[in-house]
Amino acid sequence: MTRILLLGPAREAAGVRDDVIDGANVADVLAIAVRRYGPAFQEVLSVSKVWVNGEPSSPDQSVGPQDEVVVLPPISGG
Repeated sequence: MTRILLLGPAREAAGVRDDVIDGANVADVLAIAVRRYGPAFQEVLSVSKVWVNGEPSSPDQSVGPQDEVVVLPPISGG
């Protein structure tokens, strides 16, 4: 199972800060997260960056129990 960490608006939309999800790659983990957390999370995810272990990722990147998938929504400020 891969750890998923949700920051800012992603955390608010999902209602959790982190979770563990069983998926073979980033796309699997995110698809399960969308089913688990619903449309508000999907909306935030659509504008977010996704990193694995501190590096930008691709949907087909393999993940396992030692990995952390982080959802990084855009941050506004001024």
